[in-house]
Amino acid sequence: MIEPVITGWQRAPELTIVIPTLNERENIPLIVDRLNRVLADVAWEVIFVDDDSADGTADAVRALAHHQSNVRCLQRLGRRGLSSACIEGILASTSPYAAVMDGDLQHDETLLPKMLARVKAERLDIIVASRYAENGSVGNFAQSRVVISDFATRLGKMVVKADLTDPMSGFFMIRRDAFDAAVRSLSGQGFKILLDLFASAPRPLRFGEIPLTFRERLHGESKLDAMVAWEYLMLLLQKLAGPAVPVRFLLFAMIGGLGIGTHLFTLWFATHLLQIAFPVAQAVATVTAMTGNFLLNNVFTYRDRRLRGRRLVTGLLSFYAVCGAGAVANVGVASHLAGGHHSWWLAGLAGAAVSVVWNYVMSSAFTWSVRPVRLRESLVRDGGGSVLVDKSAGGEPVEAEGRGERMGLVMNDRVGEDPARARRGLEAAGAPAAV
Repeated sequence: MIEPVITGWQRAPELTIVIPTLNERENIPLIVDRLNRVLADVAWEVIFVDDDSADGTADAVRALAHHQSNVRCLQRLGRRGLSSACIEGILASTSPYAAVMDGDLQHDETLLPKMLARVKAERLDIIVASRYAENGSVGNFAQSRVVISDFATRLGKMVVKADLTDPMSGFFMIRRDAFDAAVRSLSGQGFKILLDLFASAPRPLRFGEIPLTFRERLHGESKLDAMVAWEYLMLLLQKLAGPAVPVRFLLFAMIGGLGIGTHLFTLWFATHLLQIAFPVAQAVATVTAMTGNFLLNNVFTYRDRRLRGRRLVTGLLSFYAVCGAGAVANVGVASHLAGGHHSWWLAGLAGAAVSVVWNYVMSSAFTWSVRPVRLRESLVRDGGGSVLVDKSAGGEPVEAEGRGERMGLVMNDRVGEDPARARRGLEAAGAPAAV
């Protein structure tokens, strides 16, 4: 049972623990109870960054926040991502030190006071709880998970030059000034924010490690799946390629290359096996390649903006139009260069380059554009705090548009917040506030 903590004006927190969550409702009271015990001598707060969990995780956090003012909920709507959740959680804090840990109770919270003491005493930028440090352990990981983790760690060392034993760790503590120096270079992609921090820091980070014994999950399910692994590979690719070439463009171009293969195979199949006239076969091959490219880009390149339902159909039609215009540009540029006595292959490459850049830019702007999240919401007062909650049963629709792709729509609930201040915050974000 969590003992209520006296609310009111208390000293500012020295340490913020950021915990990204997705369907971790049952773990919330256990986490807060354990933090109360191990951080009794520290001025701290915990920010649960919840990606709109279906199980009511955010509601569980708010219920605790009614009794304990250093418990906060940052609820994000319309998107997901562990790294971006960690980034926004730290940005929402004012503490000079921030720790990131999982919400599944596999990380040992008793290490937090030791980590804070070492960061201060040794003037470290960051300290990492490592499963592979001396006296650390992966616990009861299945052998397949151990192999996957070891392989991912080896890949991670390609972009992290520091001699970290566990660049895949999700449990660490960082000084706020070190985080601020790197935050604008972070990709925010995938689930390994630690690797992103080390690869993006403008200078080598002063780091230390502390042994961690990984515990078993008590409630909920693991979020590791094939797409999480894909996002990790994309993070590595982005850090290896550098900021000059967006990793999204590289993926788009790679899928375009697959589209050429699809086109040629379909053309051969239609003309040689089905005996279809060449003009018709060429048209079928072109539509098939464009459709395949669209579906692959929707799943991989633009996974964070994935189109579904009716928007999938309208997006496909938009992609056809974009690629059709790109084909015209391709032929026009190539023909112009070929007519100017340039090599045929140079003219062809130039036309293809213009086409792929056109298709990427236009499809990003129109087919997979970042759109505002439309929700039926109202601002209601609950237990002295102001929270933005779903009111789909009534009220007028509110269009709340995030500050660009990276921020999306965030609901920041701190019990005891002045309702007028909450209204001003919503208005600054472009959303009308109704109390």
